[in-house]
Amino acid sequence: MSYTINVNGTPQTVDVAGDTPLLWVLRDTLDLKGSKFGCGMGLCGCCTVHINAAPRRSCITPISTVGQAHITTIEGVGSTDTGKKVQDAWLAVDVVQCGYCQAGQIMAATALLNTNQKPTDKDIDDAMSGNLCRCATYVRIRAAIKQAAGLPITDTREV
Repeated sequence: MSYTINVNGTPQTVDVAGDTPLLWVLRDTLDLKGSKFGCGMGLCGCCTVHINAAPRRSCITPISTVGQAHITTIEGVGSTDTGKKVQDAWLAVDVVQCGYCQAGQIMAATALLNTNQKPTDKDIDDAMSGNLCRCATYVRIRAAIKQAAGLPITDTREV
């Protein structure tokens, strides 16, 4: 079946089965490889994208449910002011180790800052709790979110 979806501001027509997860449409059909496959059950956050600005797990989102929604991937998030601030903070704080989960982490952090420009530590922890990092860079992730939000870093482990 043919679906036209809006990805990073561009309409894209794809011919896939309606139950095909959005992640596979993005990676295999549209060649947008930034979103990663982690668990396939929406539990780890590696595949997080924005659908109408809200974070969603693309591995469990069938293409048939997307409709005319606006999809933003890691490849497009840097074109937004908040996404650019988050990406810049990620580099400045040197968050990345292996990098596998980082697209999902950045997408979740950007969604948080889009709705809460001055998050507390608890707000950050709550928003990021569904995104797993095998390298355990959680302290640096929190520091990067604070930096992107213009907040002071209060935990000395965050620097």
